[in-house]
Formats: sequence, structure tokens, C-alpha cells
Amino acid sequence: MANVIKFNMTIIKSEFALALNQIATERGISPDDVLSSIEAAIVAAYKKEYPAKIEAEITAKVSRETGETTILEAGKNITPSGFGRIAAQTAKQVILQKIREAEKKNVITHYQSQIGTIAKGRIIRYDGRNAYLDIGKTEAILPKEDQINNERYLVNDTLIVYIKEITNDKFGNAHILVSRIDPRLIEELFKREVPEIANKTVTIKKVVREPGERAKIAVYSGQSGVDPVGACVGQKGVRVQTVTDELGGREKIDIIQWNSDDKLFIIAALSPAKITQTELDVEKKSAKVFVDEQQAPLAIGKGGINVNLAAKLTDYEINIVQTAPVKSATKEKTTKEKTYTEIKTEEKK
Repeated sequence: MANVIKFNMTIIKSEFALALNQIATERGISPDDVLSSIEAAIVAAYKKEYPAKIEAEITAKVSRETGETTILEAGKNITPSGFGRIAAQTAKQVILQKIREAEKKNVITHYQSQIGTIAKGRIIRYDGRNAYLDIGKTEAILPKEDQINNERYLVNDTLIVYIKEITNDKFGNAHILVSRIDPRLIEELFKREVPEIANKTVTIKKVVREPGERAKIAVYSGQSGVDPVGACVGQKGVRVQTVTDELGGREKIDIIQWNSDDKLFIIAALSPAKITQTELDVEKKSAKVFVDEQQAPLAIGKGGINVNLAAKLTDYEINIVQTAPVKSATKEKTTKEKTYTEIKTEEKK
């Protein structure tokens, strides 16, 4: 009989030890951390259950082998009869909590390595300010300041978002923040759509955008025979159109060939406008760009969007100068100059 009892106790002992080790292995939790948390929770449960009996420091000891719990007061065993049920329930709650925490930590660790990439998300709720997306293993927040102004966010809509950062709130909870306006969203979309960018035959030098309206992307290839602009546009424009569609379909994307010659780069950045002359002040990083009267609206763009994006792309302050042919007294053609500021003033009138 003694042998049978001993055998049964060994089985119980093995089951507890195996379960503890399995949780530790599968969830990445330290067994010692689990046991110390269980002991702390059992002490709290005992104090709540028997508040009148506390006279000295109370500690709990959980056997790592059997799971047997002992309540100690000043080193003396004071475990009440029937307390095993409370201890078991407490241990279960602690283990489940530890599992949840470990899973959450593992998910955050996974997405920590995904910062700087894109993900597809499904909108699960929208509170009028922030949109909350299911991005696979967890939930992400699309803050108001990272939303495209003219874009609507409806539950169950799917979006491609840029994983921007992971922050902690005042309670220590981690939150994954995503963006729809970050220029790197466009960069990552082109990497996905254009094999030449993925294999580094074509390089994206810079992306600037007015989210929901217009964007400019400067591309370059040092490999002879490769057209970086054509690679990004794709046959019949299919590649750039795919990127545009992922951005909501309204954001026009200008693909510019990067050039180490600042003058040529500025001319390309102001496309589709045709430039007649360019004067640079390299030290001040400013440029005076001359265009014909008919080309001025194209160079400036609606609300100045084209010239502003070109300035951001080239890192130059660009001043558009409109040249209009007028006849002098001798019937010779001269040039009348208008700055960008003067043109905008006339438009308002």
C-alpha cells in the first residue's frame, strides 16, 4: 500500500513540475518568477481570508516539485485546514495572468522588430478621433495626427499603415502607433511593388508629400541601362497606380529622377512645368527659377503645392519668377518678371 501511495505522489509531483516547465518553455516565463508571483498572491489571499489571525510577518512557500503550499508566520507553519483550495485557485489566476503578460510581451517584442515596415490593418473601431486597427497579432492605434485629412475611417475597412513606434502610457501599457501620412509609407509601398527597389538596383533618395493631395519621390540607379523612373511607374503605370490606390486613390505621385547636379534636380523636381532658366545660390541654398507665363501655374501648383514639395525634395528655397513677353517702344521683345509672391497676390485679387 505504501508503494502505491508513493507512486501516486510521484505522479502528482511530476505533473506539477512538468506543467510549470511547459509554461516556462512555451510562454518564455521564468519558473522562479511564476512561483514568487504565486507566493505573493497566496499571502494576499490569506490576509484577505483571515485578517484577524495576522500577528507577525506572513510568508508563503510553494513547493516547486509538488505545488504544495505552506503559510508561514515568523517561520512557523500556520496553514489553515482547507486552505489548499484557495491556494489552488490563486495559483491558477496568477499563472493565467502571467501567460497573458508573457503573450503581450512577446507580441510587443515581435512588433518592435517591425517598426519601419508596413502592415495591413482592419479598422475595428473609430472613436471620432483615433482609429483602432487589427494588424494581425494585436491592435494598433492610428492617431488623429497621423490620419489623412480627407480620408474616412469606417469599421471593417482595410488599410495599409506604416508602423511608426511603440509607446507606453502612464500605466505602463504598450501601444503600437501607426501612420497614414508618414513619407516612409510611400517608400515601403514602392519597395513592395518595385522589384528593382527591393533588390537595390533602384534607390529611393527622398520622399516628400502633402498627404491625400500630392507626393514627390526622387529615385536613382547607378546601374547602366536601368531607368529608375520607368521602373517605378511600371508598364502602363500599373506600379505607381497600385501605390496610389493604397493611399486612397487621390494622392498624385510625381516620380523624379535624382541628380547630383542641383540645377538639373530642381528642374526635374518642378515637373511637369517647363523651366526656361535657373539661377542658384548654393551657399544660401536658394534658387530663382524662371518660367513662361503659361507654365507658372504648373510650376507653382494649386496653393503652391508643387513648388513647396519641390523645395522640400531638393532642400532649396525656390522662388518662381514668371517671365511674360511684352513689346517695347522699338517693338523688341523684353521680359517682365513676377515673383511667386506677386503671382499669388494677383490670384487673390
